[in-house]
Amino acid sequence: MEKKTHGKDHGLAHQHPVLLAVGLALGFILMDPFEMGPVGGHRFKPVKHVIAPYKQVMENWPRDNESRLGLGKLEFVDEVFGPESLEFDNLGRGPYTGLADGRIVRWTGHTAGWETFAIVTPSWSEELCARGVESTTYLQWKVEQHCGRPLGLRFDRESGDLYIADAYYGLLVVGPEGGLATRLTTHADGKEILFANDLDIHKNGSVFFTDTSARYNRVLMKLWLEGAKSGVVEVVADLPGFPDNVRLNERGEFWVAIDCCRTAAQQVLTHNPWMRSIYFRLPFPMSLLARLMGMRMYTVISLFSENGDIVQVLEDREGAVMKLVSEVREVNGTLWVGTVAHNYIATLPYPQIVSDPPS
Repeated sequence: MEKKTHGKDHGLAHQHPVLLAVGLALGFILMDPFEMGPVGGHRFKPVKHVIAPYKQVMENWPRDNESRLGLGKLEFVDEVFGPESLEFDNLGRGPYTGLADGRIVRWTGHTAGWETFAIVTPSWSEELCARGVESTTYLQWKVEQHCGRPLGLRFDRESGDLYIADAYYGLLVVGPEGGLATRLTTHADGKEILFANDLDIHKNGSVFFTDTSARYNRVLMKLWLEGAKSGVVEVVADLPGFPDNVRLNERGEFWVAIDCCRTAAQQVLTHNPWMRSIYFRLPFPMSLLARLMGMRMYTVISLFSENGDIVQVLEDREGAVMKLVSEVREVNGTLWVGTVAHNYIATLPYPQIVSDPPS
């Protein structure tokens, strides 16, 4: 005889409400319909990174126990806005720097101060683009594509021309007298340049530039251009954090600006792209997501030999002076430090502040 029950079979939703809630929440995060996460509205398909293990890198990385980077000085506060890259021309004038409001400006001395040297697009206007200290806030993002965002800068030492990598307008060049820059190209190897970030000029006149990509990791690499290894790409150094621009000094060494440091929790995301995809769709700001990973971001700059050996490590562990550095230039006994997110340039005498190499 079949036994009938009434009022008990209410389905999965009633039997397992917690599982249902978790499933709905996960689906909401994966779809991110309101584009609340850091990658909301953007194509984001993370890949598995092959990088040196966290423990191996961090155990062997020397520390600056004196936090000597904190001895630096902030210059031009609220006069420059997001000065990512710094350059000096053949006559020693400068620094030149690209700003978040779309201009390349030049320091002319304390009497005249900063002057506009170049712009990257004829659509630039003071009314639309010049927001002062607000240039490095979200208020600028809506007009950046109209105003430009010059990032990497390099002078051709032969011609005196200034080459520019702009996040929206690709690779450009302007003559020694400045003005409206000329666009050189928006494509490379048949592909559109989506995010020109930095560049360098080879002694044979070739221009090399980076195109920031969401498809590849941010390991510091070396591409051999000449000799038996021509065309070979190899790892130069394993870093404790996230490197930005690389700049050679006159001794053939190179400075790297690093937002520090990696954590053990990040190791999980590095090797699990699907977890990273979910993580960056969480409806929280990046500052909170960083804290969830145990990250306490601070600034490190490191000097390497041509072979990738560590020569010097300078830190500002408390972020007292330098935060979110993007580039380090060594010029006539001074380190000039740029930042993509703040409204100043930092300087530090070098090597006067250094007593002993890292141990």
